[in-house]
Amino acid sequence: MASADIDDAPARTTPSEASDRPGRRRRWWRPLGMAVMMLLLFAAGYSTRVLAQVWSTPGDASAEAGFARDMSAHHAQAVEMALVAWQRASQPETRTMAYATATAQQAQIGMMQTWLSQWHLSPAGSAAPMAWIPGGPRMLDLDGRMPGMASTAELAQLETAQGKQVDVLFCQLMIRHHLGGVHMIDAVLAQSHRSEVLDLAGNMKASQQADVTTMQRMLTDLGATP
Repeated sequence: MASADIDDAPARTTPSEASDRPGRRRRWWRPLGMAVMMLLLFAAGYSTRVLAQVWSTPGDASAEAGFARDMSAHHAQAVEMALVAWQRASQPETRTMAYATATAQQAQIGMMQTWLSQWHLSPAGSAAPMAWIPGGPRMLDLDGRMPGMASTAELAQLETAQGKQVDVLFCQLMIRHHLGGVHMIDAVLAQSHRSEVLDLAGNMKASQQADVTTMQRMLTDLGATP
């Protein structure tokens, strides 16, 4: 009878085994807890950066605001020249390039004006053109035009040109216009940390450089020089 009682009795845990179990749990939970903590810290840091960008909108004198205003004016002249070429150029390729330029740059104007509205800034600031760029005012032409912009006389010449001369003048003026705009693009890329500005400026630079290469080839085909 005594032996049966002994066999049926629950196994006893020795003091050393009992003290070891919490230690095992602690060893297992420690790396998991560290991983969770690192994940939470990463998420908090990312959220902070995103919220900081949303809350700290550019000011009136910021590079972002200056770029949006100046590039909108710069683009507006490109759209004006492109519409002339689209209607009156002699070559289908020139008209295609003009149409693509007008639609793309008008859409970009809309995006930049939307930024200014979202930042609660006026479409036109009080500062001089390119004042947001270090040394920018020295890049202006004597009559105040931003780099690459056509003069009033050049616009009139494009308006009155006939036949192939429309194609040649459009490509010549737009090549210079694009290259001048890249100066402003490079300036905002160097100064801004806002993703929407960097993305659009980067796309502008890539597309305008590609257009310059295409129009240089088009001028060669037309027997003209850039």
